[in-house]
Amino acid sequence: MLYEMIAVVRPGNVAEVKEIARTAGSLVLAQGGVVRGITNWGSFLLTKPVKKNQRRYDTGHHFIMRFDASPAVQELVKKTVAVDPRMVRCGVVKMGGTLREIHDVKGKVDWRRSEGGELGKSFIDGL
Repeated sequence: MLYEMIAVVRPGNVAEVKEIARTAGSLVLAQGGVVRGITNWGSFLLTKPVKKNQRRYDTGHHFIMRFDASPAVQELVKKTVAVDPRMVRCGVVKMGGTLREIHDVKGKVDWRRSEGGELGKSFIDGL
């Protein structure tokens, strides 16, 4: 099944974001899954402030990882990433379970600003 994990990491250090993405990707690969792509969306304001670990976050560093795995692996990845104290939020969405539903889904997730400039940059090569 194809899943999309949207993660928000505390802002400030891109190395932390890469480390969390690498950990999530390694879990998927170790359990026999496939990582289709990881896209860095960068830091921007959250829709509302989030309190976690006695801190308040107004901004967060967002990244998206698309991966193929079993439901058990998806749960493992979500639970492992969610307990990391550097994480602000994490959510996983099932994009499809059959080849017909997911055959044209790309690994990279583009997101464009209102000015027309592209924000999403893939950093999977640097992992």
